[in-house]
Amino acid sequence: MPTTKQLIRVGHSPDPDDAFMFYALAKGTIDTGDYEFTHELVDIETLNQRAFSAELELTAISIHAYPHLRDNYMICNCGASMGDNYGPMVVARESFPVADLKKKTIAVPGELTSAFLGLRLCLDSEFDYVVVPFDQIIPAVAAGVFDDKPIDAGLIIHEGQLTYGDQDLKLIVDLGVWWHDETDDLPLPLGANAIRKNLGTESILEVERLLKESIEFGLDNRQPALDYALQYGRDLDNAKADKFVGMYVNDWTRDFGEKGREAVRLFLKRGFEAGVLPELVEPEFVGR
Repeated sequence: MPTTKQLIRVGHSPDPDDAFMFYALAKGTIDTGDYEFTHELVDIETLNQRAFSAELELTAISIHAYPHLRDNYMICNCGASMGDNYGPMVVARESFPVADLKKKTIAVPGELTSAFLGLRLCLDSEFDYVVVPFDQIIPAVAAGVFDDKPIDAGLIIHEGQLTYGDQDLKLIVDLGVWWHDETDDLPLPLGANAIRKNLGTESILEVERLLKESIEFGLDNRQPALDYALQYGRDLDNAKADKFVGMYVNDWTRDFGEKGREAVRLFLKRGFEAGVLPELVEPEFVGR
């Protein structure tokens, strides 16, 4: 009789970098042994919220959300999205000083996103905001309104970082650049893959290994992985999709490394010191 495989439900964002990362697992190009992977593609803020109920065995989460989820999840060493002197951006219809954002209404992709925490730290202040689905922020900024609420600026993530100029929007601040300067060249930790603790040590290590193998397969077979990822690249041509994937699937994705883990610790520490995070936590990485 065939052996029943253990089901691993995977949640990740419908954007090119995550799709590239999971290409090999989604297409069955690597041997997953005793594990069967299924994939659910939803926006990162929804994944953050769903992680509170720990329904998915492996899920993308925002680093900002991790302290709220640490009882059920630990962080995989691979699968990171890091902004290395680039990252989420605030854009507007016209240029103005960064400090003026404190007086503006900003469209944000979610209160638990790392972009939100990064902007809160950058401004060193609370600010008025409206939560808007990430793929509707640029149109909302261009129109100046979302759901009858006025919008002065937008906090953009994913491929919007490459396409906002198509709407003649202006860059107010790149949070990855700000963080790099603020921390003497640390990358801005944005997203991670979190694995459920109750899978047990053996399964946790094996699922992390398969995730890394999938990432490596994509990097070693770039064009087919990119062709697959491009279906999730809203308004991206092949060149822009390749650039975007290169920004967020790279050596940081292979492994956080000590510098990446240091960046995570500092980001969470700064969030706690700013009063955004409820407690100071030491991030738990698989096998460390």
